[in-house]
Amino acid sequence: MLPAHRAELLRRVPEDARVLDVGGWGAPLSRADWVIDIAPYETRGLYGDDPDPERFTADTWVQRDVCAREPWPFADDEFDFVVCSHTLEDIRDPIWVCEELSRVARAGYVEVPSRVLEQTWGFDGAWSGYSHHRWLCEADREQGEMSFTFKLHLLHHEKLRLPPWFAAGLSPEQRVDWLWWKGSVVAREIVHLDAEALFAELLDFRARHIDLVPEPPRPGLLRRLARRARRIH
Repeated sequence: MLPAHRAELLRRVPEDARVLDVGGWGAPLSRADWVIDIAPYETRGLYGDDPDPERFTADTWVQRDVCAREPWPFADDEFDFVVCSHTLEDIRDPIWVCEELSRVARAGYVEVPSRVLEQTWGFDGAWSGYSHHRWLCEADREQGEMSFTFKLHLLHHEKLRLPPWFAAGLSPEQRVDWLWWKGSVVAREIVHLDAEALFAELLDFRARHIDLVPEPPRPGLLRRLARRARRIH
């Protein structure tokens, strides 16, 4: 979670509010009173520990598959706030999970990797985006909506991906997308039935974002410019 958004969450959520963290196993939110995740409590914190003392315990850690299409073991509006950070891009059914987020909590925060990052080549290996992510995720903060597009292999095509140097130039805020919501979070899957239309959409996305990060000078170009500058002087 973005540090500034974590601080904002702690400001927004009263001390006596009940908070749920969904899928927080890798870096669970210490402010959460409950956590639900497919991994066990004892293995939590692979990606780092929250600096504050944990409010959840082994007894309030629910180990289960959140995509099982069975209601989670919580009542409607049981929680004042729910956090789901860097989970929806990994799981097989983010639509269902968003429905359950809306059912069990009155408000919440969702954070996912940005589509710009997921359409960038080479920062995680010889492919676009993260190898283990299933979805391109986009947040519409005006509409309070999350959309999900399946990450087809077409994304690795050289005409459709953003270049390898792109990721290094993205700010922390550009590397993620997020949504603060109240009442419910609307979620939908974007399905492309026309291959040519999908290709065109990916190509258009690249064209609209390629100028977001300036291309660094190539080493050969720098040497030529230096030689030219020496001749001038």
